[in-house]
Amino acid sequence: MAIQVYLSDVLKDRKMTSKELCALVDITEANLSILRSGKAKGVRFSTINKICYYLKCDVGDLLKFDGNLEDDE
Repeated sequence: MAIQVYLSDVLKDRKMTSKELCALVDITEANLSILRSGKAKGVRFSTINKICYYLKCDVGDLLKFDGNLEDDE
């Protein structure tokens, strides 16, 4: 995956559970799990905005580009 997701690390650093974040962001635990695992094909900017707001972090703390081009196939 060309985009690595570090949401689990940020949650751990903030001592917040994924369940707590789900309640704040108004996202299902299943959808947050897909995002945390890096298997999500897309995410809404409004969701990223809420996650960053409640975790007091930047988008770059959550998502990192590994420098490779990923094919959708």
